Order: sequence, then C-alpha cells, then structure tokens
Amino acid sequence: MKPTNVHAIARDVNIEPNSSGLPGIGQLSTIVGASMTVGLILAVLAVIISAIVWALGSNSSNPHLAGRGKVGVLVGLGAAIVTGASVALVNFFWNVGQAV
Repeated sequence: MKPTNVHAIARDVNIEPNSSGLPGIGQLSTIVGASMTVGLILAVLAVIISAIVWALGSNSSNPHLAGRGKVGVLVGLGAAIVTGASVALVNFFWNVGQAV
C-alpha cells in the first residue's frame, strides 16, 4: 500500500558556472587560450605548406601532389574555423542545454 499523505515538492535547481569554485581555474583558462593560439598558428602553417605543395604539384604536372595540396588547404582552413569558433559553439550548445 502507498501512503496517502506523501506530498512531493518539486524544487528548481539553479546551478551556474562558477569561476571561483576550484583552485586553478584562472590558470586552466589561460592554458586553454594558449592552446587555441597554438592551434590557430598550426592551422595557418598547414595552409601555407599545403598551398606550396599544391603550387608545386600544379607546376610540375603532378595531379596527385596537387590534390594532396588542395586537401591540405581545406583541412587547414577547417581546423582554423573549428578552433576559432570553439568558444562560440560551446556557448551556443550551453544555451541550448539551458533552454531544455
């Protein structure tokens, strides 16, 4: 048998991100920002090297090398887009999750 006088009280849980809750959060934020900078520098380097490979492949009539250079340019540009948009993407999905 179930007790008849049990009242369930639904309470709202309000939890927000806390930038001072754990020690080292400031340093972690600095490390993530530095990682993003390194990622962007490497993406630019990949685009430059791939563009050179593409040019050499096209100039020497080597379609395989030219194709690899094209793919490398696209991968480098994609990496730069993902790295640059990572904060905006995380914030977007955070807001979508908060709306659920």
